[in-house]
Amino acid sequence: MGIEFTAKSFKSGNSIAIRIPAALGVEPDREWTVEEKDGDLIFHPKAKPNRKFNIEKVRGCAAGSGLKPIKSEDRIFEPRPLRWDDADWRGKHLPGE
Repeated sequence: MGIEFTAKSFKSGNSIAIRIPAALGVEPDREWTVEEKDGDLIFHPKAKPNRKFNIEKVRGCAAGSGLKPIKSEDRIFEPRPLRWDDADWRGKHLPGE
């Protein structure tokens, strides 16, 4: 077990909040899952959402580079076998199908 800290619970609206000591380095506004196990509360950080790409910040930055839009006929792909087309693969990896 690591270093032990004292935290305080308090009422916040209709919920109970727990104040986490800054020494633990927890980021504000982070989402957590809370699991109750044998009377103990176990906190797990939720994965951070992926940042969205903002095209407005990069639009026009390739001007003068010689890049051209891809022609429609160059966007067509040749058919190829895919894993999920194989019944054995589907039976193993997609149960219930």
